[in-house]
Amino acid sequence: MKTMSIINQLKRHEGFRSKPYLDTVGKLTIGFGRNLDDVGISMYEAERLLKNDVTKVRERLIKELPIFLELSPVRQAVLENMAFNMGLDGLKRFKKMIAAVNASDYKRAANEMLDSKWAQQVGNRAIELAEQMRFDEWQLNEQ
Repeated sequence: MKTMSIINQLKRHEGFRSKPYLDTVGKLTIGFGRNLDDVGISMYEAERLLKNDVTKVRERLIKELPIFLELSPVRQAVLENMAFNMGLDGLKRFKKMIAAVNASDYKRAANEMLDSKWAQQVGNRAIELAEQMRFDEWQLNEQ
């Protein structure tokens, strides 16, 4: 006899969808029937998703940017933050910034970050990250 549980039954009945969709009554839903409109997600769940996403970003940076592991944790965080924000492909478009990082010219790397459409779009985030790159210190700029 097969072992049954409410989890197994709900998985079978609801099915899994990795992307949001509208259920039969028009509610935004994800996963195994999680009603995002009425239930949403908890802070714990959001933090868990964030940690998982940062881990994936870091793994890709290690694989695709050889200089990454040679950087200080503070400067690694700049690249992680940028890749999280715009995707690794977006970060890779910062060719002059990456060249400056490869040359250990962090002042120029910071300037390249600020001389971009991205910096205009994200405002204080770009300023904070550029200063973090420049000085190799965590920045706590008020948003």
